Amino acid sequence: MASQDWFDKDFYKVLGVSKDVSEADLKKTYRKLARKYHPDSNAGDATAEAKFKEISEAHSVLSDPEQRKEYDAVRAMGSGARFTAPGAGGGNGGFDDVFGGMFGGGAGAGRGSRQQYSQGGDYDDLLSGLFGNGRFGQSTGGFRGAGGPSKGRDVTATTTLDFVTATKGDQITLQTGEGRNITVRIPAGVADGQKIRVAGKGQPSPDGGAPGDLVLTVTVRKHPVFERDGLNLRVTVPVTFAEAALGATIQVPTLGGDPVKLRVAPGTPSGRVLRVKGRGVETKKATGDLLAVVQVVVPSHLSKDAQQKLEEFAAELPDENPRDDLIARARG
Repeated sequence: MASQDWFDKDFYKVLGVSKDVSEADLKKTYRKLARKYHPDSNAGDATAEAKFKEISEAHSVLSDPEQRKEYDAVRAMGSGARFTAPGAGGGNGGFDDVFGGMFGGGAGAGRGSRQQYSQGGDYDDLLSGLFGNGRFGQSTGGFRGAGGPSKGRDVTATTTLDFVTATKGDQITLQTGEGRNITVRIPAGVADGQKIRVAGKGQPSPDGGAPGDLVLTVTVRKHPVFERDGLNLRVTVPVTFAEAALGATIQVPTLGGDPVKLRVAPGTPSGRVLRVKGRGVETKKATGDLLAVVQVVVPSHLSKDAQQKLEEFAAELPDENPRDDLIARARG
């Protein structure tokens, strides 16, 4: 903050407290105002955002005993005072008017003192000499920006997981560009393209605040047998014509476990879905099912005897065309 701001801004008035407010009451008042005007509670409200910055600025000075002491001393010199740069004309309302008497003289003495301190670099050096704290702002750690210390930057990364790891969850280790290892817990049921936020694994804060987060984008390799359907696992199960027509008990694979037995009812067509409860993706909130999609397979080669028997079977079937209804619906 420039020295001039301390003359112009009444931080006690900004926070609505008296000049003798205790540290505890100051903190209590600030927290109440911060909750009221915080940008997260006033999305898109520029007035509230400006007010939040204003009260944060005031609190950052008054909550620090050393800065508060310096602020009170500067304000006591006179409300409305103005600094003028070396060589600027005019005596009224200038730097000389504020500090001239402090060096044992009027305006002339003030100008002599100003010349002496200008060799040190700027008026902050002069103020630091008055208050005995070295370079103005540095001895107390400088001025914190509105809202306090800033959070470190988030870091983005990508990783590719096999299907089982993404479905069941696991702990993996990633390596940063600096060679640092980061352990990440992959939750069960993570989907392809999903982002996982790992708190505190990003860049450190530049001013003592909380570190940023790691935002990890997950790519999931396809499985040769299973595919995700929400929390369900879907698998295509081939059955023979005889099994579909006459009915059968078949074995169906599960992800990472032993096969389960499933009953195929007589007359089951291709595309029918048979459900195995609780053998899908298991998360903390819910568990999916295993969906077995029936696919009737037709033999590509028949013996002469089998072909003859199949023809005899076909001759016994009703004289129906299973596509009649499809054609009729297509015609509207």
